[in-house]
Amino acid sequence: MKILFVSTLKRKVTKEMTASRSQIIYKIASGMAKKGHEVFILGTEDTYIENCQTIPVIEKGWVDLPAVENPFFLEVSTMIQQIRKIVQIQNQFDIIHNHLYPEFLPPIIENELKKPMITTVHSQWTDFIDETLALFKKTIFVSVSNAHKSLFKKAKIYKVIYNGIDTKTFSFEEKKEDYLLWIGRLSKAKNKDGTFMDPKGVRWAIKLAQKTDSRLIITGNVEDIEFYNRDVKPYLNYKIQWYGPVSKEQKLSQKEIAHLMRKAKAFLMTINWYEPFGLVMAEAMSCGTPVIGFDRGAVPEVVIDDKTGFVVPYEKGIEGLIEALAKINKIKPKDCREHVVKNFSVEKMVEEYEKLYLEILGKKQF
Repeated sequence: MKILFVSTLKRKVTKEMTASRSQIIYKIASGMAKKGHEVFILGTEDTYIENCQTIPVIEKGWVDLPAVENPFFLEVSTMIQQIRKIVQIQNQFDIIHNHLYPEFLPPIIENELKKPMITTVHSQWTDFIDETLALFKKTIFVSVSNAHKSLFKKAKIYKVIYNGIDTKTFSFEEKKEDYLLWIGRLSKAKNKDGTFMDPKGVRWAIKLAQKTDSRLIITGNVEDIEFYNRDVKPYLNYKIQWYGPVSKEQKLSQKEIAHLMRKAKAFLMTINWYEPFGLVMAEAMSCGTPVIGFDRGAVPEVVIDDKTGFVVPYEKGIEGLIEALAKINKIKPKDCREHVVKNFSVEKMVEEYEKLYLEILGKKQF
């Protein structure tokens, strides 16, 4: 097959990028190339995937471009260029796989397409995204978990395909050290009262460490430094530590993140929002590290309660997290690893997407 991936323009896509959308594009595209398919990436010029050809729309991702007076205009303009390019070059390909950020824009050309377009919905469910996706009847939407799919009441989700992680990079380690690990995004979004939203739940992680006198390592990307200065920095000490640079982009490599995950006693998925999938959970369990997470979004689907970690009812709050942490040593690292290898590997994800491509094209094999 000749496959066109419509990539994110927010960031480049390379093996080293840690942003989840870039990771997934890289893994599916490189996996398809390894299977012998011809793969093309419509995205940034500095995108590089081995054995794939990049068709550039802009020189660099938005996050790496020089500042402009109106970034919204820049972003919309470049996406329009990319979407029109899809129409122009579509006949060169058998199938189009859309991962644009935001993914609901390319479907506006669905009536101009003669080739099928699959759109993976990476974004969290909202009522307005549901309304928007429901406008498009020809685009094939794929969700990344059953929990994610169930939230869409108006849009038609054709299939669920789990995200996959690199089980070689996130390798197994049975012996753990005595620290908890939280990795996530400090959102720039604010509540109505002006306080910062905390979708990934760093405040819960800090509170758990304080209540249990645990060592905690925190890292991630900081969209607004005020959030970090107000809600994280004041609580840092010799036991609660921020690891790596404080930056809008995650500066740690996948190898560095994997090292932290391999040694952690538990990974904290203390989310307040409904996580569509949660790559970090699969990555941690691949390393043999159990997950403690609230029962929101895909957490109960990715984590096997009482076997690969603990799924805590959200209403139990900090007391539920404390109870789970007290039992963490009963989880066997090998059970965590086996669960991920069986269900959430890159190979499994690529295989499922290849089956979908062939199904849409009406072929049993290529």
